[in-house]
This record gives sequence, C-alpha cells and structure tokens, in this order.
Amino acid sequence: MKKFTTLTGQVAPLDRVNVDTDAIIPKQFLKRIERTGFGEFLFFDWRYMDGDASKPNPDFILNQPRYQGSQILVSRANFGSGSSREHAPWALSDYGFLSVIAPSFADIFFNNCFKNGMLPIVLSEAQVEEIFQRVTKTPGYQLTIDLVSQKVRSADGLDISFEIDPFRKECLVEGLDDIGLTLLKEAKIAEYEAAHAVK
Repeated sequence: MKKFTTLTGQVAPLDRVNVDTDAIIPKQFLKRIERTGFGEFLFFDWRYMDGDASKPNPDFILNQPRYQGSQILVSRANFGSGSSREHAPWALSDYGFLSVIAPSFADIFFNNCFKNGMLPIVLSEAQVEEIFQRVTKTPGYQLTIDLVSQKVRSADGLDISFEIDPFRKECLVEGLDDIGLTLLKEAKIAEYEAAHAVK
C-alpha cells in the first residue's frame, strides 16, 4: 500500500446525501476478482444514460470537463451506506480519488477506506458546505490534505483541522495494510513456527 502523507489535488463536489455503495459501484460489476479496473464503472448509473457507457450523462458532475482528474471528492452525510462491499473504495481509488470528505460515513465503508489506502475525512456540515461553496465558485479548485498535521488547507485561506484515529493515521503514513502489519511481525511468526514445528 502506498504511503499517504500529503495530498494536493483538485476537488470534485458530489452534492448528494446517503450515497450508497450500490451507487458507487453497482452490483453487476462485482464479478471481477482483481482490485483494479473498477474505476470505469464508478457511479455508473449516474455517469451514463440508459445503462449505456457510450452515453455519458452531461448533467453528472464527474462528466463535466472542469472536474476531470480530481483526486479529492467532497460529499454530504452518510457517504458509503448500504452493503459492505470493499469494491466501493476500490472503484473510487481506481478512478483516481485518494480522499473523500463528508460530514459522516457509513462505518464499514469508512473502515474499508483505511484498509485500501484511502483517507476519509469527517468535517462538520458547515465546513463541508464552505468547501462546496469554494469549489463551485472556482474552476480547478484544489485542497492540500496534510495527514501528518491533520489539516485541510487551500491557497485561498481555508485551514481546517480534522480528527483521525492514531493507529489508522500511522498505517496510512507508513503505507501499511493488514498484510503489511502482519509482515512487521514476520520474525516473531517464524520463531513461533519453528518452536511449534511438528517433528
């Protein structure tokens, strides 16, 4: 897993509450066995008309040229609700999003983000609204997320602190997923196995 310390990226605003995992990545695309390749299906039913990938919906925010290449998604309350599919953060990440900012997240989605190197940031409704206002007024609007100092900043003066569990923060900063954490104890595991080997 890649280390996450500081991210400066363009922001895309998804002005919807209760964005569920089936909207993030519809169930018909869950047959793939790899973690990659889901980005093209992100928000499929919203991005395309009549279920046809050759017919982009011009009204959907991510199809607008000004938001192409965004790495930070800002949305409303209860983001990632619904089923527990880990494919949701996979799809967001594969599309290019490295962080999602919202007033609240569904618990399982929130946990899955950290396990896949993505940073979900919880801010107040008022702070999220402020970001929405700035993003919509300024084409190409960017934020800098400094995980080490736990700050969200912008060139136009935004400076917001956010909370994060220390263990999750350490895992992101060090680039450690569950496998990486296990490998840190590789020597002790080998010692245990040697001591308990069947003879």
